[in-house]
Amino acid sequence: MDIVIFCAIALTILIVWQLMRRKTPGVVPDDFPADWRTLLRSNVAYYLALDRAEQERFETLILRFLKHVRITGVGTDVEDRDRLLTAAGAIIPIFGLDDAWLYPGLHEVLLYPAHFDESFEFHSGDDDGDRNILGMVGDGQMSRVMILSQPALRNGFANSRDRRNVAIHEFSHLIDKADGVIDGVPDILLEHRFTAPWLKRIHSEVQKIVQGSSDINPYGASRREEFFPVVAEYFFERPKQMRRNHPELYKLLQLAFQQSMADRVLRRVKVGSAGRNAPCPCGSGRKYKRCCGKRGGRGSKSRINRERAA
Repeated sequence: MDIVIFCAIALTILIVWQLMRRKTPGVVPDDFPADWRTLLRSNVAYYLALDRAEQERFETLILRFLKHVRITGVGTDVEDRDRLLTAAGAIIPIFGLDDAWLYPGLHEVLLYPAHFDESFEFHSGDDDGDRNILGMVGDGQMSRVMILSQPALRNGFANSRDRRNVAIHEFSHLIDKADGVIDGVPDILLEHRFTAPWLKRIHSEVQKIVQGSSDINPYGASRREEFFPVVAEYFFERPKQMRRNHPELYKLLQLAFQQSMADRVLRRVKVGSAGRNAPCPCGSGRKYKRCCGKRGGRGSKSRINRERAA
């Protein structure tokens, strides 16, 4: 009996500690604030590429998203910029779809102050060890939760030419998961007649990645379910380059997302380049050459293990 009481007390303390680490999210206004619009113009190249009517729709979808999904900081403060970047990462991949679908299974996005590991531990010092995950889509008891590294979220939009954006990556996983399983085939986007061409394209492109003859992030070849989020990042950040280098893949993604990204004028946010031995601008605490500067480096994991989440 004493052991049961001890375990109950320990569990209560752990829950209270986790809740204390969370920062209370801000109130979502009914009308889109002017300063939020300024933040979007300063941080989101995709938003700048929209005409005014599209921007108004984008803003409406952001408000809808933020009203039903909490953006919560764990060990860090959440700014309006973080809320908007998270919401932008959610809206960009589905902007060409029916407005009725807006990640119905997602209730909360947790922002961590640094990269983390599969046990949800993070460390902001120089030695990150195995804490190399930038984002996770929950599974099991965490199925309604997403976790993002706050520095990686910000860097994904600040560096808009590297074909890497952790928010777009993880929300692409959620799109894939809409049919109940993350398998690399986003049924909500692909009509049945395009499933076979999509699988064939995955096989073809992965072979090129393995052979070293592709500019697609090698992380896309690590597992089949990672290919779709990786090329989604490419499609939305460097669409003209994708259309030139991977025309068949571009056409499939254009059909899937129902967006002609190569026809948009993306005004890029330019950031200073980091030296190989300088701290990585993503905020991981590691050297650039051992983090985002490492070819194929990627700190994303598609699912949280059920047992670890319990």
